[in-house]
Amino acid sequence: DSAKGEVTYCQGKDTSGNAHYMIDEFNKKYGPDLKAKLVEFPASADEQRNQFIQRQQAKSGDCDVFSSDVIWTAEFASQKWLYDMTPYMEDKKADYIEAPVETVTYDGKIWGVPETSDAGLLYYNTDKVKEIPATWQEVYSTAQKEGGIVYQGAAYEGLTCDFLELFFGAGGEVLSEDGTKSTFAEGDAGVKALSFMVDGIKNGAAPKAVTTYMEPESLTAFQTGKYAYMRNWPYAYALNKKAEKVKGNFDVGPQPTFEGGEKAGILGGHNSVISVYSKNPGGALKLIDHIGSPEIQTAYAAQFSLSPVKAAVYDDPKVQEAIPFANALREGITNARARPVSPVYPQISQAIYKNVNAALSGQQSPEDAMKQAQSDIEKALSTF
Repeated sequence: DSAKGEVTYCQGKDTSGNAHYMIDEFNKKYGPDLKAKLVEFPASADEQRNQFIQRQQAKSGDCDVFSSDVIWTAEFASQKWLYDMTPYMEDKKADYIEAPVETVTYDGKIWGVPETSDAGLLYYNTDKVKEIPATWQEVYSTAQKEGGIVYQGAAYEGLTCDFLELFFGAGGEVLSEDGTKSTFAEGDAGVKALSFMVDGIKNGAAPKAVTTYMEPESLTAFQTGKYAYMRNWPYAYALNKKAEKVKGNFDVGPQPTFEGGEKAGILGGHNSVISVYSKNPGGALKLIDHIGSPEIQTAYAAQFSLSPVKAAVYDDPKVQEAIPFANALREGITNARARPVSPVYPQISQAIYKNVNAALSGQQSPEDAMKQAQSDIEKALSTF
């Protein structure tokens, strides 16, 4: 409460504008005694992670608060780079949706505070299809006749998410319960999910170019009005509303079930973490309080299409109006699966996206891709 001076908040490129808004509101409220400054890292998630790691390895206090992707918790916490936020979260935990809190929990402690959440959603062009079918198999079958489906198929983190949604839906698991062994190639879930994606490209349900698409490319493709479906995150909703060829004729909903399996959206989002090298931990805590406040959480949702981490915010009329799919989104986040929590998660993800992309591009059979990924994951696990 008595914090003064400057606090620096670091994150990736502020493509939505929400971070500038949040910092401006903080400075209006607490300035001039306590001021926040925004530092933007490059847009690529790998580059953001590297920038934070370089600073932590140098024991630099450049970033008091870092907006950390949900997948980095175990890695950063195991390096002892983060403040333990368990005492802070003790009486606040009940306000948050449980799934986002799990993404910031490692080794029995809470290492940050959920900031925004995310669940993969399915967008559809209402000129071509009227609703989301019950299964992914029906989605692809309709897509083949009605213009296709676009998703994130390039060799990067986005493809790990897209693949795991089908893989988990088909009944697969990446790691054993204690996180020490790879179970990726056990059973037939992996080959089943990957063959399904490969066949989708072969039979024209998805374009060949999808193997080079990240989020922006899939969004641009969907906004041409040519495609029936797009798998993407909630942020795309606000941008579709401004896109000439799809505004007024698109809708969105939770993902379907994998035939014979279940629904398995993947949890995305960011958590606020405090660097142990922060020169102003009191100011950092004040900033985190501000990000979690009802005002900022509501603005993030209503103005920037970002998914709140507190259940009550979804009931706000402003949020319901700005995000007509708010209830579906809350359901998606509540039921979504976290990606494997492991200090070597980046290597696990690389093993998945590299080999899945090789199969989608026709360089490897689904069977060989799964075997190679299994072997790569086992190598990564043996390093800790």
